[in-house]
Amino acid sequence: MCYNVVGDVMKLFSKLDEGFVCEKCKKEVHPLRYTSRDHCPYCLYSKHVDINPGDRKNSCKGLLKPIGIEKYKSTYKIIYKCEKCGELHKNVMANDDDMNEIINISKEV
Repeated sequence: MCYNVVGDVMKLFSKLDEGFVCEKCKKEVHPLRYTSRDHCPYCLYSKHVDINPGDRKNSCKGLLKPIGIEKYKSTYKIIYKCEKCGELHKNVMANDDDMNEIINISKEV
């Protein structure tokens, strides 16, 4: 039996590019328009709302604190730890993320 792993993984991803008010810094965050918005570009915090990207099916709803940065292809991923349940997550950096915040997080590692 043959599986289409890439296709099966992509089926788990839902593009959801919504604006929101950040629960950490209280700033208004606008949609990206080129990919899904999954974190605040100002303070870099995210919210633990997805099981699979964009599905909004996670019941935790804790804040995801940015704790590190790692190289990913030609960009970087932000490493998060949920302040409520302790799970670790990673999100790709967005074009409009505050580079000073990215640098500050990378120094903490």
